[in-house]
Amino acid sequence: MRSIAQPGPPATERIQWVEARGRAFSFTLEAGIPLLEAARRGFAANGFGGGVLSARGGALGPFAYVMPALSKDGANAAFYSDTFRPDGVTRLKLAAMTLGQRDGTPFFHCHGLWTEQDGRVNGGHMLPEETFVAEPFEVNAFGLDGAVFTAEPDSETNFKLFGPVPSPLTDAKTTSRAFALRLRPNQDFACSLEIFCRRHGVIHARLHGGVGSTIGACFTDGHTVVPFATELAIRSGSVAPGPDGTLHADLDIALVDYLGGIAEGKLIRGDNPVLMTMELVLEVLGEEGASS
Repeated sequence: MRSIAQPGPPATERIQWVEARGRAFSFTLEAGIPLLEAARRGFAANGFGGGVLSARGGALGPFAYVMPALSKDGANAAFYSDTFRPDGVTRLKLAAMTLGQRDGTPFFHCHGLWTEQDGRVNGGHMLPEETFVAEPFEVNAFGLDGAVFTAEPDSETNFKLFGPVPSPLTDAKTTSRAFALRLRPNQDFACSLEIFCRRHGVIHARLHGGVGSTIGACFTDGHTVVPFATELAIRSGSVAPGPDGTLHADLDIALVDYLGGIAEGKLIRGDNPVLMTMELVLEVLGEEGASS
């Protein structure tokens, strides 16, 4: 399997995880305010301090983003481009977001694909400080109780990255058992989820959110992404028994690579290693109190 050398030693535990409770819901982002604040308000209105969300469509402006890029100084295995600030209103095709905490205040990690006002189709990593909601639009969310994604220095990648940490339980209304996860580099995306579920007795699970990067990509329809640095958003995903009775992770994703190439589709199991990180929530299905 492909791998990329990271600047620091690998952590012993390859999946950072916290078991929690949660609930799926939808809400409408308010227009005219920063995307970060609009997301925070939506989660707070439903009783949660954070979690993950996904969007299919939407309008942003002002808007700022970066794309994956090669490292200029070798301090990281890959890095970010300069900042892009397209004029006018940018129309989202899709996006996935992790909403958590950085330096004690709300922060998000958000990847997506979109069309800019001049018609250019692009994708990448949205900047919380400079991205605003241009028009109200609905998103699907999963709030977490008992876990929060927190940005902390990561010696392996030399980045400050989101990872789940335990948090005090609140009186938020929850319906499901859930696991907040961060997959570390150089392990296959699908196989890591399958192994995790087997170890924790999870037979059926639905993915929520999903923000990260892979070392290129290989899809079930045969097409591949060769440039190694990507920014990835999960469109949908699940873990369930396959025809042979063993657990199979089904992962439908969209990404942009560091050359500006865009790709979408279902990932092959066993040939899509994580580049820097992969954040997501697994909602456990088929248990009492879990949604069906």
